[in-house]
Amino acid sequence: MYAASLFIDGAYIEKTGADRIEVLNPATEETLGSVPSAGPAEVEAALAAAQRGFEVWRKTVPWERCNVLRKVASLLRERQELIARLLTMEIGKPLPEARTEVAVSAEYFDYCADEARRLHGYTLDGRTPGARFEISHEPVGVVLALAAWNFPISLASRKLAMALAAGCTVILRPAEEAPACVAELVRCCHDAGLPNGAVNLLFGSPEQVVVPLMAAPAVRKLSFTGSTRVGQLLMRQAADTVKRITMELGGHAPFIVLGDADVEKAATAAVGGKYRNAGQVCTSPSRFFVHETIADAFTEKMAAKAQALRLGNGLDDGVVMGPLATARQRDRAERLVEDAVGKGATVASGGKRPASLNRGFFFEPTVLTDLPPDASILSDEPFAPVAAVVRCASADEAITRANAVEFGLAGYLFASSKSAIDHVTRELQVGVLGVNTTVVAVPEAPFGGIKQSGFGREGGAEGVREYLNTKFVHNAPA
Repeated sequence: MYAASLFIDGAYIEKTGADRIEVLNPATEETLGSVPSAGPAEVEAALAAAQRGFEVWRKTVPWERCNVLRKVASLLRERQELIARLLTMEIGKPLPEARTEVAVSAEYFDYCADEARRLHGYTLDGRTPGARFEISHEPVGVVLALAAWNFPISLASRKLAMALAAGCTVILRPAEEAPACVAELVRCCHDAGLPNGAVNLLFGSPEQVVVPLMAAPAVRKLSFTGSTRVGQLLMRQAADTVKRITMELGGHAPFIVLGDADVEKAATAAVGGKYRNAGQVCTSPSRFFVHETIADAFTEKMAAKAQALRLGNGLDDGVVMGPLATARQRDRAERLVEDAVGKGATVASGGKRPASLNRGFFFEPTVLTDLPPDASILSDEPFAPVAAVVRCASADEAITRANAVEFGLAGYLFASSKSAIDHVTRELQVGVLGVNTTVVAVPEAPFGGIKQSGFGREGGAEGVREYLNTKFVHNAPA
């Protein structure tokens, strides 16, 4: 049975009444069920609980924090299949991808468990006899965590794991498209032994939940993953109470293939990276800048591999790409293709809804070529299974075109020459870069963007430090 409740101060809250959020299965367009929407009373209760929980959790010794976070990781692994199936039902991604997301989420808790034990300050000799300079780190306080719908478990997990490792407490508001799978993540946190109030879960609209919490001085930090437009709005709101903020915003990742690259390897990686989660990934490669000497071969291979992908319900065996998460996302994919074709682009593969799937928000994995400079897909983040292949005469031309947008999250480079790799690595304006790989996010390394893709980092020791204040004490003799 599909169900999820609010979770406040260690208790599950099931509101009754008409104020509920319906959740659809994007593969069937059927209603899975509904979840309760928080109102002012629940928001106020969650904030009070998080403040009380902070006074307990911040005083919990790092070794015990480590043990609790390890238990969360263990429970995620035990409940992987349940959570993965909910994730597939809510978002549509194939079950193997959903299982991987849960596994990676467990890795975040494991990594942050170790980071909790590694948090330390340091002492310097003072400038006068007997004096000491003491530098320590303290948790910032109550955190508001807003996680996007495309990776609802892993995005929520890395925010929770890092905040909890630092000694903070969290009010988590997941996307309305994927509440039940995140509720199971929160259940793992509770069952692992976190004190009441350490993690609180609220469903509801931004107006009902986010706006009042952003106005609350007791919320000391915001961690947000989502669109640049919403991020800009939240930054303005955060200014009123001077909150610490971490922003992981939109992306429009360039995928540069130089003339000496292994074309087969590059095309295989391009398809795997582009069509994962139906292209609904902030780091998804979307603009493919390919050297003119290999552009035809690359495009032919990529188009053939894209056409071979099996579409369908993510719960079915053998499905490689599921539907888009919403009708809105599918319609956006259609508009991008129509705009490009209307301006002279060529469809090398896909480009439409699959005829064999008349239910669900499906769109064929698409490759576009011969794109004019004013095609919308070259400047607007697609967040869809649509790839734009552009021929380039040199690495410098590819770099210039890659850097021409205001996004700067992820980038990819396929090449053999060390000097060329070093040159592109230096000049490409991104926060994370994959060289001959599309893996750019792991728990032990910092992840985040530059320019209008945001600031701050999640992952690595840097990610945990985002939840810490630094205190300096000059301790002089009495």
